[in-house]
Amino acid sequence: MPVFLRSALCLSLLAVAACDEIAVANDPEALADLRGQKSCVRAVVDETGADGVAINTTIPIIETNYFIVDVPNAKSWSCVTDENGRATQIAEINR
Repeated sequence: MPVFLRSALCLSLLAVAACDEIAVANDPEALADLRGQKSCVRAVVDETGADGVAINTTIPIIETNYFIVDVPNAKSWSCVTDENGRATQIAEINR
């Protein structure tokens, strides 16, 4: 793949990734929540090496800075973030 085409592809992917943060830039709580989701998914992927890891949106969560992360064909994980949305703790959920 030519260098120009690869660079253009990378720039377009970065622009799409930044769009969701721009959409909530004026809401600090929503921004921390969005960053927390991304950070938790990244932390679980780093720990498990799995593909298709995603935030569980079906289990109601009432705590702030707390997420459930689903791993396809494996156990889910809990994730706690700090006020800035950085994952600080992850643990596999034994159900």
